[in-house]
Amino acid sequence: MESIINGLLQRFEKGSLTRRQLVQGLAMLAATGAPAGAQAQSRGFQGASISHVSLSVSDLQRSVDYYQKVFGLAVLSQDKPNEIVRLGLKRTLVSLRRASPKGVVDHFAIGVENFNRESVTKDLLDRGVMPEQNVDAGFHVQDPDGFPVQID
Repeated sequence: MESIINGLLQRFEKGSLTRRQLVQGLAMLAATGAPAGAQAQSRGFQGASISHVSLSVSDLQRSVDYYQKVFGLAVLSQDKPNEIVRLGLKRTLVSLRRASPKGVVDHFAIGVENFNRESVTKDLLDRGVMPEQNVDAGFHVQDPDGFPVQID
């Protein structure tokens, strides 16, 4: 994990990563690496992993080609009307969407073991959080700053 943090910091220092992107990356690492507390264990569900990251890109095919060439990812699914391509090996790791502004994380998804939308919706409402559904972030909630966090 230390090498990932160093990589994020180096990219930030070189100016290729914004402060918001740095904080988002560190938050994602913390969410996957921190032990679950007693409060989270008493709830009906809890986040178990980072499912995928969704990026806004200016040229969808160029970005697909890049992720295939550099990381060996394959196209797993496409939503042509909404210009979305999902890449990975066995599951989606990166979701690309042609949208502005380009080059930003438009959402990330937290994986929940044995995900059941009805059960998760009830738990969220019990916690005072209203889930939303749209093409941009799928089934999601908004964090305190309005950043969409997909749940799947």
